[in-house]
Parts: sequence; structure tokens; C-alpha cells
Amino acid sequence: MILAVLALIIRAVQLQVVDIDFLQKQGRNRHISKVVISAYRGQIKDKNGESLAVSAPVESIWVNPQYCHFPENEKETRAGKRIKEHCASLNRAKKRKVAQILGLSNKKVARAFNVNSQRKFVYLKRRVTPKVAKKIKALGLPGVGFIREFKRFYPAGEVTSHLLGFTNIDDRGQEGLELMYDSQLTGTKGSKLVIRDGKRRVIEEQSVENIKQPEAGQDIELSIDQRLQYLAYRELKAGVSRHKAKSASLVILEAKTGNILAVVNQPSFNPNTRRHLTIDRYRNRAITDIFEPGSTMKPLVAAAALDGGFIKRRQLYSTKDYKIGRNWVRDGHKYGILSLSNVLKKSSNVAASKIALSMPADYFWRFYHDLGFGVSPAVAFPGEASGVLSEYDGWSKFEQATLSFGYRLSMSVLQLARSYTVLADDGLLHSVSLLKRTKDEYAVQVLSAKTARSVRKMIEKVVHKDGTAYQARVDGYRVAGKTGTVKKASKGGYGNEYLSIFVGMAPASNPELVIAVLVDTPQAGQYYGGQVAAPIFSKVMAGALRVLNIAPDEEKTMAVLLKK
Repeated sequence: MILAVLALIIRAVQLQVVDIDFLQKQGRNRHISKVVISAYRGQIKDKNGESLAVSAPVESIWVNPQYCHFPENEKETRAGKRIKEHCASLNRAKKRKVAQILGLSNKKVARAFNVNSQRKFVYLKRRVTPKVAKKIKALGLPGVGFIREFKRFYPAGEVTSHLLGFTNIDDRGQEGLELMYDSQLTGTKGSKLVIRDGKRRVIEEQSVENIKQPEAGQDIELSIDQRLQYLAYRELKAGVSRHKAKSASLVILEAKTGNILAVVNQPSFNPNTRRHLTIDRYRNRAITDIFEPGSTMKPLVAAAALDGGFIKRRQLYSTKDYKIGRNWVRDGHKYGILSLSNVLKKSSNVAASKIALSMPADYFWRFYHDLGFGVSPAVAFPGEASGVLSEYDGWSKFEQATLSFGYRLSMSVLQLARSYTVLADDGLLHSVSLLKRTKDEYAVQVLSAKTARSVRKMIEKVVHKDGTAYQARVDGYRVAGKTGTVKKASKGGYGNEYLSIFVGMAPASNPELVIAVLVDTPQAGQYYGGQVAAPIFSKVMAGALRVLNIAPDEEKTMAVLLKK
């Protein structure tokens, strides 16, 4: 008995004095561990502070398959018996319950809990709601752990999908603004030490030490107005449905700052549930796709020639079929003799060709280049298009003529809308921005104010009753704009499919908004820009002017308001 007591004393001294540091370290290793704290991803907000992209807290569920797999010699130890009893509770019924709660197959759940697996960490399901995670916790499953993460949520869904893009399962930007501003939006993860119980579960109420606090990502404030974004989305979707079109795009710009107020495309997608979608659905066509702009170039060509002194404002043009080398330029109707104003109103290709050929090729090219054609709009949006504008030293006379009615050059809808700011803001060409700003520091005077105002007044007639875009009118407001109807390029030339285009501004007396609309391949019978794109423009512009509380400038309306 004395020997036994001495042995106990020696063992106690060994445990309490000699091996105390080693044993405390082993205890800490078993019950205290380091866990990563996810950082909150910054919000994306519109110009009015409305959240367009937010991160919600979720939990990811993981399994250690080796938890229930221990050596034969440990099965009869106290710890071994405890683990054995705990693992015995993981029966088939509980596995089926897990599969049911998480919406997984029984086979996948069984594979995750397979004790013969060599892995020690397997995700069961990532980013589940706290409610679902609570149900799994209540089952008391052996070897199951939980990681707190964040899941991105887009309140506007399809309305802002092409613009915002989305994040992957690790909350990193994959498309759109989420990718463009990923470094600013992504926060810095933190870490802390936690206490675990005998089943390796974190004791939530206790944490030993915060090693590093997580740092949330920066919020991004856009120039986008969510109200206009929704309005444009609704009307564009209705227009595509009505005309059975393949796709469509629309851009709204603030005329005096170049701020992008809305960018929408059809067809769209829901970034919150992206199952069974092909990658081409994610493309922001308004910024990444290019097209030939057609007759929407004619007001710009007239402005270039007027500003350079190559034509006179009161000049008249014969619209008889016009031969250039071996090629002919013709109009769809017999217009006879037209003034410059009526050239734009009737959209004469013949007269536009003559105006283009009145200018030296280098001057004409430089003007197009100064408008941003063939150059990136510098928004830095992933995949943004620069368009195509060939060098003037390779132009033939016929090629120079076709550039006047929008063939042999290409651009995005955003570039087209931007070019019209030069007419809307008295000759100033604005840079474009997706971030909120009050002033454009990079605006360039491309035209004289006199020329810009003169051409703007001319294209008001396009929206008159005998113009090509009567359906673009907006009650109470003066509207200026131009239609385009373009045959789509296909293999070996031009096919029988069309692009319907309208770009315009309002109020024309002092423009506040520029809107460009492109409808690709309308198939319900009508295909002219004035029939397909112009009505969409009218509805979006009318709604936007009301939302922004912009006063009417149409003379009759103003007279009525003054009487009141």
C-alpha cells in the first residue's frame, strides 16, 4: 500500500509539475482551435443609397468522415467508448433526414459520412440559411461542423443582373460590377480562438481570444437610378415580347454629366438563382456587343460638315439615285429636293452621302474618332467594346459615303448614347461613368455650341408627324432624336434580319436625358427603328422625366401651366 501511494505521488508530481506544460498544450490543442471569421462584402448602392447588392449571413456545413473512424486499440478506452456511442446515433434514418433538410441525395450524404474516406474535411452543403443550419444542429450529428459565411443577394433580381453580375460560392466577383470592383468590395478575413466540446463542436458562448478582427469591404455608390433601371427594364421586356425580338439593349445617360442612369438588356437572368443558364445570358450587351448604327449617324455627319464649313445650313440636296464609282446609293422613297433639315427628317442616304463626301477623309475620320468611335468608352466594365473605325487612308469614296449612314463602322449602345451628348450639351462630348459624380471633369468641346443647337433643332422634326419617328414623341415635351434601321451583317454580306434603333434626348430645349435603344431582329412584322425602337424610347423617356420631376418644355403645355 505504501508503494502504491508512493507511485501515485510520483505520478501526480510528474503530471502536475514535470509534464504540466506538455499536457496543457495537448489540452489546448484538443479543445481550443483557431477559426476564420468571414468578412462582410461591401454593398453596391444606387445614386439614392438604395441597396442593389447585399451580403446576408449564412452557414456552411462540413463533415469530418474520420471522426467515427478510430484504431481498434482505442475502442475500449473511455474516449473511444464515448465516440463509439456518439457515432452509433448516426443511423440511416438520420442520414435520410439530413438529405431531406438539405435537398441532397441519400448517396451524397452517405459518401460524406463514409468512415473509410481518407479526407478529414468535406463540405456537406455551403451557404445554407440559419434556419436550415439550426435544424441540422438539432440532430446532434457526429463529426459535423459549421462555418459562418456570407451569401450575396440581389434585391432587384433580373432588373440589374447584367450590370451587377454576381459572385461565386466563395463570394468573389465573377461578372459585371462584382468583378470590376472585386478588390474594393472584398473585405479582409479575421480569426479567433474558440473552445470546443468533446464532440468538437464550437461552444458559441465562449471565445478565448480575437486574433484579428475582420474588416468589411468598401461600399460602392453607382450613378444608376434604380427607379429608372426598373422602368427601362419593364418597357424593354414588353417591347421585345411585342415584336418577338431576339434581344434588345437600352442605355440612359445624364446629358450634362455623362452619368449612366440605367443599363438594361433582354433576355435577362436572375442572379439569385442561376441554374441551367448558358454563359451568353450573362453578357451586358449594351456595353460589350457592337453593331452598325445605321442612320443614327446622319445628324453627327451633318454637324461635322456644318462645323467645318463644308456645307451651308440652308443648302439644298437632290436625292436622285447617286452613283459613286461602280456603286449606287439610293433612298427607299423619292424625296426630290431636300433642305438639310429635311434630309435628317426623311433620313436620305443620298444626301447624307453627298454631305460626307464634301469633307476631307482625314477631317471626317478625326471627327468620328473624337466622338469616341473605335475607342473604348473607358468605363472599365469587363469586356467593354471599343467598336471598329477603320483608318481613313484606306477609304474609297463609296466607303466614305456609307459611313454617313452608319455602315462600315461599329459601336456599342453605350458608345452611341455617349456620342449624342455632343448634341445634347451644346457641343460638349462627355465621358461616361458608372460611379456617382456631380461633374464631368473630362468633357471635351467637339462641336461649337451654335452647330450643336442647330442640328438638335433639326432632329426635332424627326419626331413630327411626317418624320420617321412620330412614335418617339412624349406628351408635354420637345423631343429630338434619330432612327436607324440596319440590315444585319451575316456570312457573305447582309441578310434579311434587321436592327431597329432609336437614340434621342429630352427636353429638346435643354436636354437632361439621352436614351439609346437597340432591338435585335424583330420578327412580328415591323422592323423600322421608328416602329420598333421609338415607342420603347417614348415610354421610357416619359416615365423618366416624370420620375426626375423635369419640367415640360413643349410650348402648348407650358402655356397651359402658365395660365394655371
